[in-house]
Amino acid sequence: MMTKGRLEAFTDGVLAIIITIMVLELKVPHEGQFEDLKPLIPVFGSYVLSFVYIAIYWNNHHHMFQTVKHVSGNILWANINLLFWLSLIPFVSGWMGENHFSTATVFLYGVILLAAAIAYFVLQNLIIKSHGKDSILAKALGKDLKGKVSPILYVIGIIGAFFSVWISGTMFVLVAVIWLIPDSRIEKTLKKEYNQ
Repeated sequence: MMTKGRLEAFTDGVLAIIITIMVLELKVPHEGQFEDLKPLIPVFGSYVLSFVYIAIYWNNHHHMFQTVKHVSGNILWANINLLFWLSLIPFVSGWMGENHFSTATVFLYGVILLAAAIAYFVLQNLIIKSHGKDSILAKALGKDLKGKVSPILYVIGIIGAFFSVWISGTMFVLVAVIWLIPDSRIEKTLKKEYNQ
């Protein structure tokens, strides 16, 4: 069995690059007045939302891998799959901001968020499969209500883009808020395991 160190280091590096690419989309205005920042508001809005999503994934990935003792080839490839979808966030985020949240851009942004969520779910389940149903991660997740509700909200947001981008935006922000609320399931389960 392989150790998890290289996987975590690689993931951290890729996520750091993703954030760097996103911030480069914020072009500096040529003039020095506050009103010159106005055209950047949509780009900055999409950047903030995307930054929050990347931060959420990094945080949850870190917590999840605290429960991992070893990784298999399947887990490595599932992690690469997750990073692939996350690496597309700078593109869709930039496209959405540059085009003032048009229907097509918001739709594609939602598709990428949903694909990343599915990839994370697959990775999580491969870890549970590898470590067993009595593993720390399996115990910590329990019924995983947040994990089940999020894809539904993404789908509503994706479909909603054809009716109003405000529906989509609300759904995407709602998912981010759900995951921003500190989730201590893994930490609590780890404490219980190590205090036994």
